[in-house]
Amino acid sequence: MLQSLFRLVARLPLSWLHAAGAAFGWITYWVAPVYARRLRENLLASGVCAGQACDDLLRQVVSETGKGALELIAIWFAPDECIHRWLHCDTLQVIEQLRQSGRSVIVLTPHLGGFEIGAPCMAAQMPLTVMYRPPKMRWLEPLMIAGRSRWGTTVAPASMKGVRLLLRALHRGETVALVPDQVPGVGEGRWADFFGRPAYTMTLVTKLQQATGAALVIFGAERLPGGRGYHLRFVELPTDNFDEAALNRAMESLVRACPSQYLWGYNRYKVPEGTVAPDGK
Repeated sequence: MLQSLFRLVARLPLSWLHAAGAAFGWITYWVAPVYARRLRENLLASGVCAGQACDDLLRQVVSETGKGALELIAIWFAPDECIHRWLHCDTLQVIEQLRQSGRSVIVLTPHLGGFEIGAPCMAAQMPLTVMYRPPKMRWLEPLMIAGRSRWGTTVAPASMKGVRLLLRALHRGETVALVPDQVPGVGEGRWADFFGRPAYTMTLVTKLQQATGAALVIFGAERLPGGRGYHLRFVELPTDNFDEAALNRAMESLVRACPSQYLWGYNRYKVPEGTVAPDGK
């Protein structure tokens, strides 16, 4: 029933969903003080703005975060012709050229803009396996899987089973995608600076790359005004001496180009249970 309802909602103009999403962003900001405080702290500590510019940027972030929540309905369930109309991309050839040279590709999609739109863009052109972390709201998981797998994408859970699926795909010379700025569990990460603060950063990316020799590509999807869609950007990263610090620097560069659309409210700097922070706290 929810999928049917979401398919109906997804037929609304994207600009309408974004307008409703901006309002939702402010409601969430007002009624969730812990989230609001974390969003402010992460944004101000990042150094991407100063003075009055931070106040202006904060207002944009609140609205854009709400847009990001509601646009998932459209990205997952809108008709195919709508999805293709929203894609504005002149760099997908970065992946295509790597694949033509015989290399598998790991695509890194941080929480920036309409990051979910990358899957339909890539899956329309190549076999794709996407890793996902089951949401805390269990009712959302079947919707997430349905939305992400509609293009023939293989959906891999964030577990050992999912890691094996990624490895098999890479050994077949295919493309995989994962979200690299999620906080991993104990023993699955290392501390590396992210915007000048220690962040527990997943080691999965470097392990997959070292095990398969895959190319690394970072992906961003800037949300365009007026519901015009998304500007997609794929950038190849050097693999020599690549580590968690290099991963965070690559994400920082992407975020600095569009700071209003990063998910600053995410608890990026939490200390997973059983892990000791660099300051020993």
